[in-house]
Amino acid sequence: MAAYTKLAAPVIAAGGGRFLACGGAVSAHESGMAWPTVLVEFDSYEAANAAYESDAYQAALAALDGGADRDFRIIEGVE
Repeated sequence: MAAYTKLAAPVIAAGGGRFLACGGAVSAHESGMAWPTVLVEFDSYEAANAAYESDAYQAALAALDGGADRDFRIIEGVE
């Protein structure tokens, strides 16, 4: 996870991503899972997808080497 974080954070920042939440307390309700959560805001849905699909972010994912179960979503926000 440390290698992923070291590689991923600069890619997210370079793509215009701003961390709004990272870790901290989680309350899950209904069918939710109380997993650690990271919330990143981008200027657009397209910018978020471009950052995810970039070669540099894919290299960060490879550094995880299957060491984490993730529920990763890119969601179009409200303007």
